[in-house]
Order: sequence, then C-alpha cells, then structure tokens
Amino acid sequence: MSAAPAQRVVLITGISGQDGSYLAELLCAEGFEVHGTVRRAADGNAANLAAVRDAVTLHPGDLLEQGTLRSVIDATKPDEIYHLAAPAFVPDSWALAAETMQAIATLTGELIDAVRAHVPRARVVVATSREIFGSGAPSPQREDTPCAPSSPYGVAKLAAHQLVGLLRDHDGLHLCSAILFNHESPRRDPWFLSRKVTRAAAAISVGRQDELTLGDTEAVRDWSAAGDIVRGLRLMAAAPEPDDYVFASGVGRTVRELVDVAFACVGLEAERYLRVDPALVRRREQTAAIGDASRARERLGWRAETSFEELIAAMVAADLAAIAR
Repeated sequence: MSAAPAQRVVLITGISGQDGSYLAELLCAEGFEVHGTVRRAADGNAANLAAVRDAVTLHPGDLLEQGTLRSVIDATKPDEIYHLAAPAFVPDSWALAAETMQAIATLTGELIDAVRAHVPRARVVVATSREIFGSGAPSPQREDTPCAPSSPYGVAKLAAHQLVGLLRDHDGLHLCSAILFNHESPRRDPWFLSRKVTRAAAAISVGRQDELTLGDTEAVRDWSAAGDIVRGLRLMAAAPEPDDYVFASGVGRTVRELVDVAFACVGLEAERYLRVDPALVRRREQTAAIGDASRARERLGWRAETSFEELIAAMVAADLAAIAR
C-alpha cells in the first residue's frame, strides 16, 4: 500500500491581520497545516483568529530582528509562504521612512534569502501595493504600468516588488508579487477611511455619534473585499508558473459614494451628517487609482465575488453588532 501524501505546510506572516486571518481560514478549510507569525503571543487571541485559533500554529517574534524570520522558515519548512506582515497605513511612512523601508523592503530580502537557503522549492507570494505606481500613473494600472511612487511606503513596496522579480529570474525561485488595491472587511483597523465611515454610520444611527468629518470626498479609490483578494493570493501560489498579478475590482468610486452607501445601510441620508474639514484634504492624485485585473482573470480564473454594496453592508452590520455588545 502506498503512503498517504504528506500534509502541505503553509506559513503566513502577519496571520492575525485582516488578510492573514481570512487566508488562514481559507487554507485551513483546504486541509493545509497552517503556521503564522505574530508579534506577541497575546496576538494569537486576536478576534480575527477566533475561527481558526485551535487549527493554526503561531510563532511569536519581532520580524524586524534579523534572523527571526529565517528561524521560523527553517523550523517549519513550508511548501507555501504568504508574506503579508508589513506596515499598512501609508501616511505613517512619511514620519517613519527608515522603519518603513526595513519593515517592507529589507524584510522581503531576508525572506527570499531564507527561502533560497532552506526551502528553494517553496511557492512564495509577497503582498505589495498599488502605491508602487504613484499618483500620476496611467489609469487603470496594470502589471506593466510604469512605477513612480509618491510616498515612502510606495518606494518600499516597489523595492520589495522589484526584488521579487529580480531574484525570481536570477535564482529560478517561485516568487510572486501581489499588487493589491484597496480591500476592506469588518476586520479592517478603525483608523482606515472605510472603517471610519462604516463605524460612523452605525454609531450615528443609534445616537452614539453626531456627525462624520472627512477630507476630500471626491477622491477615487478601487475597493474590493478582503475575502476575494486572499482567494487571489491562493490562486497565485497554486499556479504552475510564478508571476506578478494586480488584484482590484476595476471600478473607481468616490469617497462620497462610500459614505452614501454606508449611511443608506442604516436608512439615513449622509448629507445631514457629513462635514468636510479642509485641513483633512490631501493633494488629490493626478489620475484615478483603479486597477486592471485582466491578467488574474485570464490566467488564474480569479473573479471578485462580493459587490461593493455587499461589502459595505457587511461592515456596517459588524459595527452595529459591536455597538450592541
């Protein structure tokens, strides 16, 4: 009798975050042995991991300490690696340029070095960002769109993206860069715009808040659901050949549209509660930040399954439930 095939091992850096937790649920459901990195042991009790906490193995440690990530990779010998751990709030990168470069570009380099040394056959997906294109890129943006980042965060993500491509070609490793546009969920951190809006709509509807103050409501974003995005990451790793892929809805929506949909979920007219503070208005992008995911659709069969309205409704419902608790 032949032996049963060994269970495939997966490592997710930043597993307790929005994307990491959804990906962990997906991979656990597929029968993988899932490992994940967290900063502290206590992060393993994060609400995001509630559905899979007993099914995953967590590795606490500061990935910015040289050698930490290499040790985890050596210990787990993963068949697939999803590198999601990184700063995610772009404005912070202006004040923390060096730390941003270390946490994104340097750590990606360390990851690839460890893969080459310990698991050269592993399939690796590195999460990068539409910020690599900058504010003046042709719209919509594709994998071959010229890159000219307009923030330190974008510079760091571009460095990581280019490392993936260079070392993939040089060493023949299965390295992929996932160029992610805005994606949201009820697990999005509260300081992000989308969550600020949905929490405000929920709070105002029950009398806990009086108004919502924002900056430029005509700014355009391409919003998708985080659950759809992580399905794309999984498809990248499963593809026979490594490549880079844009994941986006392909539809640009203004911040005002986001606000209107969120308030409609609780039966309110946004106009009555929305205030614009000129001090919060940032310089608007020269072109719309909209992604073209044609390559992912054609080669991976990826489709965004959650509509914008369904996404925002789920976020508002989660915020209402949190208030009720």
